[in-house]
Amino acid sequence: MFSLNTPADGEQATTGNGTHIAFEVEKRAAVDACYQAALANGGMGDGAPGVRPEYDAHYYAAFVRDPDGNKIEALHSLRLDW
Repeated sequence: MFSLNTPADGEQATTGNGTHIAFEVEKRAAVDACYQAALANGGMGDGAPGVRPEYDAHYYAAFVRDPDGNKIEALHSLRLDW
């Protein structure tokens, strides 16, 4: 899936605001591993692994910021049919 959106906070798009890269993984354990690997390699946590019911009851994700401030997400969902 590829989408272009305006920043969720309504502010102007800049590095780290409006930049969001997401990777779908096969298992929740992979979301956890991606999060821990990012933190171990200079990333900053921006949402620990967990269910995101505001997206879907089966949406499990974690968010980090890379050293430039860009948001990166690892996600697992039993239902990605949007």
